[in-house]
Amino acid sequence: MKTPLYDALSPDYDRFVRWEKRLAGELPFLERQLKEVGARYVLDTACGTGQHAIALAQCGYEVVGTDVSAGMVRQARENAAAQGVAVSFFEAGFGAIAPAVEGTFDTVLCLGNSLPHVLTREHLLATFQDWFSLLRPGGLLLVQSRNLEHVVAQRDRWMPPRSSRQGEREWLFLRFYDFEADGSLVFHVVTLTREAESPWQQQETTTRLWPWKYAELVEDLDQAGFSTVKAFGDMQGTVYAPESPNLVLSAMRGE
Repeated sequence: MKTPLYDALSPDYDRFVRWEKRLAGELPFLERQLKEVGARYVLDTACGTGQHAIALAQCGYEVVGTDVSAGMVRQARENAAAQGVAVSFFEAGFGAIAPAVEGTFDTVLCLGNSLPHVLTREHLLATFQDWFSLLRPGGLLLVQSRNLEHVVAQRDRWMPPRSSRQGEREWLFLRFYDFEADGSLVFHVVTLTREAESPWQQQETTTRLWPWKYAELVEDLDQAGFSTVKAFGDMQGTVYAPESPNLVLSAMRGE
């Protein structure tokens, strides 16, 4: 499951995400979840440029990151080296992570809007089974995605624009969805860049997403062997509701 969009975005992705604000808002919830299961060894799947993995390593966890995008893995390694943090990153996609890493983990994470890149029910179950095999008994799975079920219901096409500046160079990122007849979404990212007052240069990349429903995810987690599924509406731990901005699921591998 290659995603050329993320290879293309990898050099600028850390300009696109406001990491200081995001991590400040998400790490307290993450650490509460990790402490509840006594986690030490953490696997961050779909790790992107590695910022969650690096932040958790700085908090004292032993972290491994994986991503299907070679560009993202390369950027994650550069980020870890620049910050002097020991995190191992590997190129591996959903459903095929176990062969790429060694051992088992106390917690498996999938953060950001990553799981919707799984486009079929068969691949979804294989992804959950792969994660299950990577957890030690009593381990925790934590999955975050945008609540795309609500996005589809509301036809909420546009996401807020993001901008960045470094010296004389500017970036503007525009993101929106197309709603396809088969029920899938096409996610567009338009990147505009310019130097000083020169004309804007434009690059557009796209990828297909599937808006998994809460009930489908819970059913397949159960089929994969997980139990004690809990749902949150964001990465601060609020109760999930159909209109929540995020769907965050935690699930346990039984003892």
